[in-house]
Formats: sequence, structure tokens, C-alpha cells
Amino acid sequence: MGRRTTLTTTTAVAVLALTCGCGAADMTRQASPFAGARGSKTVTLSVQSWVGAQANVAVAQYLLEHELGYRVDTVQVDEVPAWDALSQGRVDAILEDWGHPDQEKRYVDDKKTIARGGDLGVTGHIGWFVPTYLAKRYPDITDWRNLDKYAPLFRTAESGGKGQLLDGSPSYVTNDKALVKNLNLNYQVVFAGSEAAQITQIKQFAKEKKAFLTYWYAPQWLFEKVPMTEVRLPPYKEGCDADAAKVACAYPHTALRKYLNADFARSGGAAAAFLKKFKWTTEDQNEVSLMIADQKLTPAEAAKQWVDGHRSTWKAWLP
Repeated sequence: MGRRTTLTTTTAVAVLALTCGCGAADMTRQASPFAGARGSKTVTLSVQSWVGAQANVAVAQYLLEHELGYRVDTVQVDEVPAWDALSQGRVDAILEDWGHPDQEKRYVDDKKTIARGGDLGVTGHIGWFVPTYLAKRYPDITDWRNLDKYAPLFRTAESGGKGQLLDGSPSYVTNDKALVKNLNLNYQVVFAGSEAAQITQIKQFAKEKKAFLTYWYAPQWLFEKVPMTEVRLPPYKEGCDADAAKVACAYPHTALRKYLNADFARSGGAAAAFLKKFKWTTEDQNEVSLMIADQKLTPAEAAKQWVDGHRSTWKAWLP
């Protein structure tokens, strides 16, 4: 299951973010990828709401525009609806998928409207985390079997007398409600509302050195600012999460993958070739994510800074 799969089958609202920078470009030389936009080469990328996905797209967009002369549009779509958009050609590529086997079978294997684009180079993992300062104070708190003993530490006004397990957006599927129920834990899942809201709460708890238990994931730049230690859940085994209502095991480690619209994969030229080769490390992604989310650079500014310092990495992606 993807870490952020939408809970509903309703088509997500797509927010189109189109940038334009024509300026005073020399139209005879087409120096700007946006000059004469009607006839320009265009690529549309799906960008998810979490900052790691935004970092992927920011760097890919910067290089497509400045090295390959493309105009890049970005569309924000939730995870599952993004597969439908990709299949229909409304977007050309998804650069970070956390594993949706049902969608992959439907669109890649059966309909053949989506093509695999290779590994992103980053391995994702979801888990339950406590701040490291709390784990040092109570070393056994990192074993799920001891969580009930510490539930009073995690009570909040929203948790109804139980310990609070902080999640992000209610539109993301997690296994947390099933885990709390199936492991018989005295906890209440409380949704912050979004990744940004969850980060704000975590940083506030950390500033005050308060106890918190949260659903979180790697890679994520926040670990650099708020060190956290994972709580050991029952070990993950293949198939233990097949029935969402009966899940009683940890989340898997997932190699994050790229997917391309099948027609675009065949006829997308240099852009498709570039996106297939796009592959970087967790450290690379976190570097850009940190600039966007913590240092408040725009995605384009963060991408330029990373590109300027990692030429040997991205040159290998160019066709």
C-alpha cells in the first residue's frame, strides 16, 4: 500500500501550476523554452503534496527546461487519481510512487497504458516514531508492547483520554487505525490535516521537549531538525498487510519508482529518455527538500542550487 493513497475513489482536485518566463527572449534563437509557447515541446509532471515529491519534480523541471529546452507544466493530483491521469495522458510522468500493485497490474500489465520508468533511487519507509530525547529517557518505549504503559505521556485534548498517535492528512491511507485496534493499544489516531500541519505540530512538541508518537516516513528532511527514533512494530512479512482491516505488522521498505504514460514513454523523445535515467539518492532528495521546506527557497531556486553543485550526477541523466 502506498503511504499516501487517497481514501476515496472521488477524483482529486487538480491544481495546475504553470510558470511562464518569456521575458525579452530572442525569438529567432528560441533562447527561452517558453518563447513561442504554442509550438514548444511540453512535458506535464504529476507532483504530490509531500516535499520529497516536490523536490524530484523541481530538479527534473529545471533540467528539462534549461538543458533540454522543454516547457514543463506540473499538476498536483493525489496518488491513486494520478494513475488514472497518467493512463489518460493528462500527465506524462509520476516520479515518486510508493507502491500501488493494484494500479500497476491494471494499467501497466493489463491495459498497457502506463510504462514502468525505473527506480527513483530512493527507498521509502513508513513507521511510528518518538523523539530521540524521549527514547533516551525511556529506552523501552521503542517496543510497541510497552506503548500502553506510556500512553498517559501522549494524551492530548484531541485524543479522548487515550494516547495520541499523530497522523498527517485524513485523505492518506495508513494502516494506523487497524494497527491500534489489532494490537489492542490504548491510543487514538489524530490527523493533523496535512504534512505541513503535522510538521508544525512535531516541531512545536520538540521545541517544548514534550512527548509525542507520530506516523512518519523516510526519506524526510525533518529528521535533520528533529531527531526521531522508530518504534518497533511486529515484523513485516510478505502479505501481512494484504487485508487492510487485519493489519498487525510494520510497514515495508519500498523502493520508490517512476511511471510514464505509455505513449509518452515510446514517443516522448529526449524528455522521456531523461526521465527514465533520472535517479538520485536519499541524501540528494533531502538536500533539495530541506531548501524548500525549511530554508523557504522556491522549488526553482532549490533546484538551481542543487544542479549547480551536482553537475556530475545530473549529466548522466541527459540523453
